[in-house]
Amino acid sequence: MGDVVRHRHFPFRGVVFDVDPVFDNTEEWWLSIPEEIRPRKDQPFYHLLAENAENEYVAYVSEQNLEPDTSDEPVRHPRVAEALAEDGAGGWRVRRDLLN
Repeated sequence: MGDVVRHRHFPFRGVVFDVDPVFDNTEEWWLSIPEEIRPRKDQPFYHLLAENAENEYVAYVSEQNLEPDTSDEPVRHPRVAEALAEDGAGGWRVRRDLLN
């Protein structure tokens, strides 16, 4: 968690703050993804504090549709500071005070 990633098909990036080992969303959500890029359900799905040129939001993305973001641009999502702390190496980690 805390990795900065970007979507392979859509123009957004984000910081991973949680992961589901396999798909854990609604069938309606899954079917809303265009068939030609619809991901398999039997893979990890990541919760991202995401951002594009206009907005910040939470995204749910399959592992196959993510790649590392090597831009070194700062993440501007306002909730990053609430959930994550900088790791000292240019990345992020879940804040210790939020771990169970």
